[in-house]
Amino acid sequence: MKKINFFAGPAILAQEVLEEASKSALSFGDMGLSILEISHRSKQFVAVMDEAKALVKELLEVPDEYEILFLSGGASSQFYMTAMNILGEDDTAGYLDTGSWSSKAIKEAKLFGEVNVVASSKDKNYSYIPKGYEIPEDLKYLHLTSNNTIFGTEIFEWPKTKVPYIADMSSDIFSRSIDVSKFSVIYAGAQKNMGPAGVTLVIVRKDVLGKVDRKIPTMLNYQTHIDKDSSFNTPPVYPIYVSMLTLRWIKNNGGIAAMEKRNIEKANLLYDEIDRNSKFVGTAAKEDRSRMNVCFLVKDESHTEAFLADCAEAGCVGVKGHRSVGGFRASIYNAMPKSGVQTLVEVMKNFEDKNA
Repeated sequence: MKKINFFAGPAILAQEVLEEASKSALSFGDMGLSILEISHRSKQFVAVMDEAKALVKELLEVPDEYEILFLSGGASSQFYMTAMNILGEDDTAGYLDTGSWSSKAIKEAKLFGEVNVVASSKDKNYSYIPKGYEIPEDLKYLHLTSNNTIFGTEIFEWPKTKVPYIADMSSDIFSRSIDVSKFSVIYAGAQKNMGPAGVTLVIVRKDVLGKVDRKIPTMLNYQTHIDKDSSFNTPPVYPIYVSMLTLRWIKNNGGIAAMEKRNIEKANLLYDEIDRNSKFVGTAAKEDRSRMNVCFLVKDESHTEAFLADCAEAGCVGVKGHRSVGGFRASIYNAMPKSGVQTLVEVMKNFEDKNA
């Protein structure tokens, strides 16, 4: 039985992407070689890189004053690369603390300049997105984590400020429309909504670079990778290729607008059942509930293992929640079909009936 993949990451990929990627793992195009063994300098892979960048630019409507990079190191490496490249020693950056990943970004940024944590939701175990906080106008940037995979919250209304944003969009990139022009940097690990683990997308506004006094190691300098088209060293060829296939799949299936519509429908379907069902309760504030990572609990904790067993029997895997929250988490990224969510909803309904 084909499993329904609710894991938070590495996460679900579209079936047709997996099929094309598996073919290319054996033989890529007319090269007679696997995509895994071709040179990153070959014209065939340069074409892959060019298409991937072009698709990012088209899908997100990226303005010309930005560069698009595909880097290794994961989104966690961007916690320090963003600050190292943009935050001067005498500058202050603002950070919104909404979960584990933003907390780690704050820790790294403090190595390079002053950090002002403008607001935090730690007081309620990151179950909501702070609102109505004051943002000093002299901040170098305001760092936001747009979606919090562990706690199931998402920022739907960007703070009203003239301060440019830096955003970690690892888990909701390409799931909804955004105005890229508001950001100095957007970064996203691929393995949640774009491709397999091993590559990180970075969209950086060119005019924010080259303004810090510190010496930046070559591999950690954004300009290095801009100058060499993301190929200063051997890039993660296969993850970039699969990400390109995923971006092509998004375009062929209606683009960002279609993805957003589908994601709203899927999230509403699951949240409606959580709110209706007498056995479950959501963990995130309703107005901040993530469309990507749906977190919920069973009201009687003694039923936890029984519900997970029911999920497994129905082919639903990856539903167990993160240890920081407990309970359950259903990650319903772009590639999750509505039918997968419907199956989980049926499991929940049957569970209620069995335990009435």
